[in-house]
Amino acid sequence: MKRVRKYIITGSLIVLPIVISVFLFLWLFKFLDGILGRYINNYLMNNYGYAIPGLGIILAFVLIFFVGFSVTHLVNKKVLLFFENWFIRFPVIKQIYPAVKQIVHFLFTDPKANFRKTVLVEFPRKGIYSIGFVTNNSCAHFNEKAGREMVNIFLPIAPSPLSGYLIFVPKDEIIAVDISVEDALKMIISGGLLNPSIS
Repeated sequence: MKRVRKYIITGSLIVLPIVISVFLFLWLFKFLDGILGRYINNYLMNNYGYAIPGLGIILAFVLIFFVGFSVTHLVNKKVLLFFENWFIRFPVIKQIYPAVKQIVHFLFTDPKANFRKTVLVEFPRKGIYSIGFVTNNSCAHFNEKAGREMVNIFLPIAPSPLSGYLIFVPKDEIIAVDISVEDALKMIISGGLLNPSIS
């Protein structure tokens, strides 16, 4: 009976991630395709008798590329900032947009660009260590007030590295670890189930 249970658990660990990933991919494909492609495909179906699956996603990529090109080469960043500030003035948007923007920036930017290195710090109390990322050196004002050289540390909360704490730690109290940012993120997302492989 124990072997049967073991086989079921092992099979579930292999099959379920695949099934869930395929389901989410198909759902996301259908959702994204329906945003723009629905109207054009309805027109094509009504007038020509056929539809093009994925047309909405293709149009979305073209739109995203055009916006990216325009912001990079044509539109002044001050104009973009003006429209963004105007957009977040709406009552509901101002609560949703900043969080969504933070998530998108995290997903589409290299963690190495945001986190300089992985460290251990004593948090939330002495004797207990938390994994964190050095984001920058603290400003001179903080160093002066603390009377020590401080470092900005971001402590992510498992299993979501999108949220966490910003703490300021004296430089001599930081413990450097030989773990890449990617391995540390995997460890956080898995809740410690995946330990980094250190040679």
